Amino acid sequence: MGEQCEKEQQTLNLYRRLTEAPGVPGHEAPVRHIMSELMAPYADELTVDNLGSLIARKQGEANGPRIMLAGHMDEVGFMVTRITEGGFLKFLPLGGWWNQVMLAQRVRVLTRKGELMGVIGSKPPHVLPAEERKKPVKIEDMFIDVGALSKEEAESFGIRPGDSVVPDCPFTEMANPKMLMAKAWDNRFGCIVALEVLRQLHEQQHPNTVFSVATVQEEVGLRGAQTSVHTVKPDIAFAIDVGIDGSTPGMKPDDSQGEIGKGPQITLYDATMIAHRGLREFVIETAESEGIPYQFEAMPGGGTDAGRFFLHGQGVPSLAICVPTRYIHSHASIIHRDDIDHTVRLLVALIKKMDRQAVDHIMNNPH
Repeated sequence: MGEQCEKEQQTLNLYRRLTEAPGVPGHEAPVRHIMSELMAPYADELTVDNLGSLIARKQGEANGPRIMLAGHMDEVGFMVTRITEGGFLKFLPLGGWWNQVMLAQRVRVLTRKGELMGVIGSKPPHVLPAEERKKPVKIEDMFIDVGALSKEEAESFGIRPGDSVVPDCPFTEMANPKMLMAKAWDNRFGCIVALEVLRQLHEQQHPNTVFSVATVQEEVGLRGAQTSVHTVKPDIAFAIDVGIDGSTPGMKPDDSQGEIGKGPQITLYDATMIAHRGLREFVIETAESEGIPYQFEAMPGGGTDAGRFFLHGQGVPSLAICVPTRYIHSHASIIHRDDIDHTVRLLVALIKKMDRQAVDHIMNNPH
């Protein structure tokens, strides 16, 4: 019992460490250092491409297919663009932000002298005309207050244009301990799955070579996906990411089919790709044979790294496997522990079955 409790605490500490680490697009180094440290014991080789994506290779059967699974390291955040004369920071969003979730939220500004706490502010509603108070504040009218009283003071804190800014939200086990709140579940979830799959395959035989990847700059255009897939040249590729939870108030069945805690989502369609039919059927059959719960998702907006994977070379059968997540692209999101575990189980089972014959069968059933 004591050993089990210790293992559980180690897992939660891992979740805390990865979700609390800062890593906006183009500034993923803190996350990459953690992932590199954690992947090293289970990888035959670790490499970093020229954009910063981390690629861990686990050798199985030498002549088997090349299987790639990837989660992206970056999170939505901000970049400082200038300091006003009064010491406030103007910024631009890195990734998709809904302006209604931003005001009065705490942030951390990463400077060359260390981290600074700040808060996102705007002109107070008390001085706005009645009609203007009804409208959301535009992002370009917001600023970050770090407690500086002048531009010179802000600069003395070490702040420069180009500094990254991340939401501030500590990792939290909720009253239901399977419900976990943190910043950056989008997509430290995928990083955790990529790491855990690699760990579970350690010292196990599998009929392929596995490339477990942590990509960069997904939130600003799937950029790390493009360079990493070019490096790996996989036969099959999976993007591991978050989806939308359809169980919150106001959501309709056509908004999202996913329900938190009910298993990973097989993404049929999004704005960047249509799921490969043969791979989709292989995943469904594997989930059912292993007794792993699964759900479907179709998102007309948004996309995942799979949108770049499947366009590589002459085309790579690809699929996004996601989990329902609440309040993504905000300061605090919520995920269900069972969904993490079921996603890992599914990917390990898929990899163990993906020999050359299985991959050839998938490729011969594309549509």
